[in-house]
Amino acid sequence: MNNKVEQAVWKFSRGVNCAQSVLLTYCNELNLDMNSILKLGNGLDEKLYKSEVCGAVTGAIMVLGLKYGNNTNIDSASEEKVYEMINLFRERFQKMNCSTICKDLIGCNLRQKGMRDYAIQKGVFKDICPKLIKDAIDIIEELKC
Repeated sequence: MNNKVEQAVWKFSRGVNCAQSVLLTYCNELNLDMNSILKLGNGLDEKLYKSEVCGAVTGAIMVLGLKYGNNTNIDSASEEKVYEMINLFRERFQKMNCSTICKDLIGCNLRQKGMRDYAIQKGVFKDICPKLIKDAIDIIEELKC
């Protein structure tokens, strides 16, 4: 496991959500402060964003946007680059995991009553989510972010 993956999985195990764990791993490289990253990713956890796009995917897309995105509306080269990187990321993640949708990846819909407890019992947050975080970071690294 590379250092970034270890950092992200450790942060996730300490209570940050999937998106935050990916974002926090890149905050120094992107010259962002930890508090802003925590706030930015706060609404992207399973409590509010239940079972839609995987938080690790969302965090990775945000990292790619911060790295390659444009600062103006007229920078079409940056816009094309970020779309290319995001599409490559999504294709690779989907190929590795067959989906980018949380409920498909973890095998349960956290919107349904009692499913969080079920997910805990099945080790989703201990086994599956850390693997998805690892995959997201590995792909970002492959894309040379």
